[in-house]
Amino acid sequence: MAAANETGQSNFSREDLQILNDILGAFSKLEASRQERMLNTVATFLGLTAHSDSRRSSNGGMTSTPTERHQESLFSEDRSISPKQFMFEKQPKTDVEKVACLSYYLTHYRETPHFKTLDISKLNTEGAQVKFANAAVAVDNATKRNYLAPATKGMKQLTALGEQYVLALPDREKARNIMENARPRRRAKKSNPQRNRDEE
Repeated sequence: MAAANETGQSNFSREDLQILNDILGAFSKLEASRQERMLNTVATFLGLTAHSDSRRSSNGGMTSTPTERHQESLFSEDRSISPKQFMFEKQPKTDVEKVACLSYYLTHYRETPHFKTLDISKLNTEGAQVKFANAAVAVDNATKRNYLAPATKGMKQLTALGEQYVLALPDREKARNIMENARPRRRAKKSNPQRNRDEE
């Protein structure tokens, strides 16, 4: 049976309800602050924007609905963290990890999903981090590790793997597990009975 939304429209299928229940169940396991960050991350990663009706005030200006104000507060609150504080929380150990963290910050806090090596270097300086020995090499290595991927016009973008890795930090064991699970598993070679008999 389809569920009715706030406007009284029944547009949820059984599959929609199952997905919604799964999402709400997963979010219920997180603290409020982590729920906000996760919601922001998912929306940004999927390129989604919230659509709500805005109403004009008596002076002709636009006034936000309660839903809009709530969403704006979540996004603005989540994005208020400085690059210096973000890097301090993530505690990257290598240049490759620093690139991944800075890329995450550009993507989710600066609305810059596509960036150049220069953008990474500038943000690294803004975040009061130790200067890269060679930023271009660090970005190239991060790409080889699948934290980054090519984008348009020679720029780079954060991959889903890179995003999950940064989200796991500073829990290094969890981050390593993410990388291990992402590696393609080698298939065991099947023995050839005929060949074995010939060798005998």
